[in-house]
Amino acid sequence: MDAGDGDLFENAGPPVQHGGSGHRARLRERMLTGGPEALADYEVLEYLLFGANARGDTKPMAKTLLARFGSLSGVLNAEPAALKQVKGLSDAGVGAIKIAGLAARRMARSEVQQQPVLGSWQALMDYLTIDMAHLTHERVRVLYLNVRNRLLLDHVAHDGTIDEASIHPREVIKRGLDIGASALILVHNHPSGNPEPSRAEIQVTNRIAEAGRLLGITVHDHVIVGREGQVSLKAKGLI
Repeated sequence: MDAGDGDLFENAGPPVQHGGSGHRARLRERMLTGGPEALADYEVLEYLLFGANARGDTKPMAKTLLARFGSLSGVLNAEPAALKQVKGLSDAGVGAIKIAGLAARRMARSEVQQQPVLGSWQALMDYLTIDMAHLTHERVRVLYLNVRNRLLLDHVAHDGTIDEASIHPREVIKRGLDIGASALILVHNHPSGNPEPSRAEIQVTNRIAEAGRLLGITVHDHVIVGREGQVSLKAKGLI
């Protein structure tokens, strides 16, 4: 190294810290010591975006995302293409948001898989809400259970409106027989947000339940998920 190089490093001085470094440290400290409610929703998003934006202020982007998608869940469950339409959000930022959503779904799913479904109903509702409440299209799933009411198979049966043209009772029950299921729970979502069942949904549910009774598979419930909550057809006395 020549003398010029030495002068260069000697005059460089201490590393310059950007103005937000203290804020980030305080936010991290609150997260680590303050419990689950220590951070507001926009601050959770701020923190998620730190790694994707090493120096910039991530608070404006966090608040923009919440305004665009309505809630923290809405942001985490947004499609990548929709997130990329938000001005200033990098691919790295989209990735940070999507991996957080994936981690939340995996954690909720593990709670469902580790114990009998009927004995952990709230865990099931949490999982279904995280996974389906913010879908922009209808999806029909069948949760097949064994004799101990543990999850055998979480089957995506159809993307689209639920009726007998798309969901055939015999096919639903046959799939259960093929895998040795003794019971099932139907699940689908309403993108409108309102989880109240339609007449067609009630009718096809009862036909599936009737087919199941004939072949020894119990239909425990049909749960409809929306952003405004969940509805159990069994709880409403509709099956």
